[in-house]
Amino acid sequence: MHARFGASRGRFLAMIVLLTMVTAPRLVAGGQAPAKSAAEIEGIWNYSSLTPIERPPEFAGKAFLTPQEAAAFTKQVLERTNMDRRDGSVDADLARAYNDAWYDRGTRVATVYGRTRTSLVIDPPDGRLPALTAEGQRRAADRAQARRDHPADGPEDRSLAERCLSFNAGPPMLPGPYNNFVQILQFRDHVVIANEMIHDARVVPLDGRRHRSASIRSWQGDSVGRWEGATLVVDTVHFTDKTAFRGASDRLHLVERFTRADAHTLLYEFTVDDPASFTKPWTVSLPMTKSSDQIYEYACHEGNYALPDILRGARAQEKTGPRH
Repeated sequence: MHARFGASRGRFLAMIVLLTMVTAPRLVAGGQAPAKSAAEIEGIWNYSSLTPIERPPEFAGKAFLTPQEAAAFTKQVLERTNMDRRDGSVDADLARAYNDAWYDRGTRVATVYGRTRTSLVIDPPDGRLPALTAEGQRRAADRAQARRDHPADGPEDRSLAERCLSFNAGPPMLPGPYNNFVQILQFRDHVVIANEMIHDARVVPLDGRRHRSASIRSWQGDSVGRWEGATLVVDTVHFTDKTAFRGASDRLHLVERFTRADAHTLLYEFTVDDPASFTKPWTVSLPMTKSSDQIYEYACHEGNYALPDILRGARAQEKTGPRH
């Protein structure tokens, strides 16, 4: 269920408030981080954006938009993604079962330092994701074949999103259809990155420790952080092969950077480095906007019959044979 429309504020928010009140001292000058005034990234941030991850073909060779182009592109995207439209599809009522009120993609394209980019990808310079390696292509083909051969033998065959396990909250974070909010809590020796989507929270140590053993892996990987001036750098390795971010393998090395651009903007950048999957590293730049809103509990499974119905449908199809 979309948390910002009906899911109650819950235990998660209370836990964060309690953590804020009773845990270690706040970030202070002279410790492992610069003075808080120079590196203030704490708060609730909205990272919704209409800017596509990759540069659209119509903007090939063009890294930035003029204000007029940005306004026209914004209008086009909002019209195209309006889920209340009933044109262009004979099954629109089914295909667009969520009406537009449930979506919260944002209302503008990403602008930082007064410039509006045509894509969130800033490197490679063409704004496009690099090609998959031969190994990455084989892995993608194997996954696609497995989905065709076993679309719904059991719940594990369905996507992580359908199973309410992982969405756009990352790491890394990317804009999704809704719940594009993250709360960051700063402390002297760690930072908490708590996403509204799926209410995932990462506790990132800043005490100079090394990564844990590669034999211990998790869906969110193992994150350690450090300060480079007023920029928080979070280094993450030891992912599993479950999330497969954009086709990445368990050898993904992710570097995230959080920099306060101005009073209302936190610049979030991340670099994906996975030679087993991509022919070159690639980098995304995503501005986040300071919000006075609150983080809400994301209730995904409660009253959700979608997955059982998918499995029931698969069993029925096995009995009657596929439709042609």
